[in-house]
Amino acid sequence: MRRLRAALAARLAEAGTERDDDGSAVVEFLGVTLVLLVPLVYLVLVLGRLEAAAYAVEGASRDAARAYVVADAEHAGRRAAAAVSIALADQGFGADAPRRVDIACSGDPCLEPGEEVTATVTVRVPLPFVPSMLRDVLPLEIPVSATRTAAVDVFRAAS
Repeated sequence: MRRLRAALAARLAEAGTERDDDGSAVVEFLGVTLVLLVPLVYLVLVLGRLEAAAYAVEGASRDAARAYVVADAEHAGRRAAAAVSIALADQGFGADAPRRVDIACSGDPCLEPGEEVTATVTVRVPLPFVPSMLRDVLPLEIPVSATRTAAVDVFRAAS
């Protein structure tokens, strides 16, 4: 055992025990930055886009329900669709954004005084910086939806 220790000590003395570490801190910093900072920035981008979608669908569902209950029966659907388009465009979701608008009435016919109209708006938020070839294979979109109910004015027939 003593011979082994002596041989090891001799080899260390020959090779030199001090190492030259100049510049390794920069390389380690860049490695840690890439491993931690890039995913963090991507997460912030995704969460920001999801928050914008949440605001957009909340406003769009509210505006659609309001526009539907104040419109006359023949123009209600177009006014609700226009309100949804404006509210979504305000948060950066243009006409090309995948969306769905559902309008449901509590009674039949729909716009009778005292009835309720429920509007549900859903937008599919694509993950940023994902190549289109992957989008075709995997569902890389997050659906965000909101529902709002508006009452038809009880004095509607009088106006």
